[in-house]
Amino acid sequence: MELRQLRYFVTVVEEANFTRAAARLHLAQPGLSAQIRQLERELGQQLLDRSGRTVTPTEIGTAVLKHARAALAATERITQTVDEFTGLLRGHVRVGLISGAATEEFDVAAVLADFHDDHPQVGISLTEDTSERMLAALSRGDLDIALIGLSGGPMDSGIGLDVVLETAVVAAVAADDRTHGDEIPLTALRDHPLICLPPGTGIRGVFERSCAAAGFTPNIAFEAAAPPLLLQLAARGLGIAVVPALTAEEATAFGVRTVRIIQPELHGRLALVWRTDRPGTPAAKVLLGQLRIALRQTPEPS
Repeated sequence: MELRQLRYFVTVVEEANFTRAAARLHLAQPGLSAQIRQLERELGQQLLDRSGRTVTPTEIGTAVLKHARAALAATERITQTVDEFTGLLRGHVRVGLISGAATEEFDVAAVLADFHDDHPQVGISLTEDTSERMLAALSRGDLDIALIGLSGGPMDSGIGLDVVLETAVVAAVAADDRTHGDEIPLTALRDHPLICLPPGTGIRGVFERSCAAAGFTPNIAFEAAAPPLLLQLAARGLGIAVVPALTAEEATAFGVRTVRIIQPELHGRLALVWRTDRPGTPAAKVLLGQLRIALRQTPEPS
């Protein structure tokens, strides 16, 4: 029995599918299946039920699963203990980022570059995705750290978070649109075509939850992952964009005018998130600390 076979077994159970597990492990599916069969032969028991649409652990597989996870966690702790004792940082840190978050205000590239200069033996990967999918990746162990937008929904108790920015959510209309004043009640958006970030993003979650509380479903006419495209569509009169607050200079540059949403006012929050219910690698802990320092915003005086 080898540790990698236990890792393969745990991954198949978590994905409930050999194809997805093989993709996550960067293996060919036949090779993964062969390793699981070899593990079952060595133990003399079938660990996985392959008869249904999804792969599930057998009764004995369920019993073995907790010990397999414990063995993998113990191995990770041994490596971390040695690394912490010697002061060595190595391995790989996986970071997730929402679209449009890497700006001059949040210079994630500079933080990653500085970390790489200080610890060249540590590999770094960066992926861009929706907040919802990155939270799922954190839960699976496919990401170590992510910068996401909070939707306002309940958070897994095993997630640690550090809010680095809070901003108003506003409506943006074409600069020459005079049908709206400086404020608009949330319910008044019911009958307008709207331009929003896609499902799974923080601001979309905040907006939809607020609309549901107000008793209506918003009419989303256009979706785009990049806020600048939302503003370009609004500037052409294709609808009202729901976006983070803009400066006057930004609004002018995009050819839009912002309208404050009231009753209620909406707020988006950007946060660094990580798992607190399992040990992180020393490298991930160091990078997380550097990101928290670099991205944390100084509150404006009240």
